[in-house]
Amino acid sequence: MTPALRTGVLFALLLLVADQASKWWILEVVRLPEVRNIPVVMLGPVGLDLTMVWNRGVTFGLFSGDGSWNHLILSLLALVVAGFLLRWLARAETRLVTYALGAVIGGAVANVIDRVRFGAVVDFVDVHAWGWHWYVFNLADAAIVCGVLALVADALIRPETQRKEAP
Repeated sequence: MTPALRTGVLFALLLLVADQASKWWILEVVRLPEVRNIPVVMLGPVGLDLTMVWNRGVTFGLFSGDGSWNHLILSLLALVVAGFLLRWLARAETRLVTYALGAVIGGAVANVIDRVRFGAVVDFVDVHAWGWHWYVFNLADAAIVCGVLALVADALIRPETQRKEAP
């Protein structure tokens, strides 16, 4: 196991555990499905609420459906993508790429766990500003988005001289 793979997988596991713990807390302690909405903080026009949403699709609710196989197909697709990302992780050249891939893998697998357990992903973070609400998300979603943004930044910013030659 390469050092990048070991580090990235450990980071993915930490994110997965943190995500699942936050969802357990929302479902079992806060019992958000019963309460539906809890305002948490308002800083001027910007606010954060806890709002229960069962996401049956992928990012931003795309490809959502109520079919009996929909959640399993989306789970399988996410696991296939995570497999390809693991292969990339084994060859990661920088810490940024290592942690970014770990974030995407951990977030994807955490959401797969929700799909298998509940048939949908538990989303509960609702950020809003000036009357506009962003999509409701969870820690796994945030990890995936931040990981992808870091990968794009690395691809755009890292000088070509710092990239390895293809074998």
